[in-house]
Amino acid sequence: MLCLSLLAGLSGGATALAQTEAADKPFTTTATVLILGDSISAAYGMSLEEGWVALLARQLEQSPAPHLVVNASISGETSAGAAARLPALLRQHRPDVVVIELGGNDGLRGYPIKRLRENLRNMVTLSQQAGAAVLILGMEIPPNYGSRYTKQFRDSFATVAAQTDSALTPFMLAGIATDPELMQADGIHPRPQAQQQLLDNVWPALAALL
Repeated sequence: MLCLSLLAGLSGGATALAQTEAADKPFTTTATVLILGDSISAAYGMSLEEGWVALLARQLEQSPAPHLVVNASISGETSAGAAARLPALLRQHRPDVVVIELGGNDGLRGYPIKRLRENLRNMVTLSQQAGAAVLILGMEIPPNYGSRYTKQFRDSFATVAAQTDSALTPFMLAGIATDPELMQADGIHPRPQAQQQLLDNVWPALAALL
């Protein structure tokens, strides 16, 4: 099992390796898991090897079936930016499962809820049309954005999951976001010691798809 990272700034060798693995896929039984996320999945503030996606890759090493984990997460990514990148990623990697961890930057910038939901639906639809099962990871934003906006934002993930028959993790940072010992100084990004709990939050719904 191999974990590939497509994060900005990596060498061309990593991209070439990703292309080679994707090209080899039709001749193997490898299942590909594509992680499409923002800084939470891009291991912001730590090394990639410490992030929850790398922990997932190592956990899947224990799986009886081979898995290829592709991390296409970029710090600062919005739902619109990821939606624009997704078609090329689907063509290149032909994933069996797509994990969508997005929306946090939309919410922190006060983007319209309607736009967030449309982008999420579009990404799910594209992934399903490409033959992938989809897991949406729910996110929440601080209450200072107003109760109406924060509720609509929080409900967006469950709404889109229900509309598209996708799997859902209601809040990826459950048990983490309110614990200062597990959060970085910015109050937004989890620390390295929180990464296993992030994976534990995601794993039940992801395991069902795998």
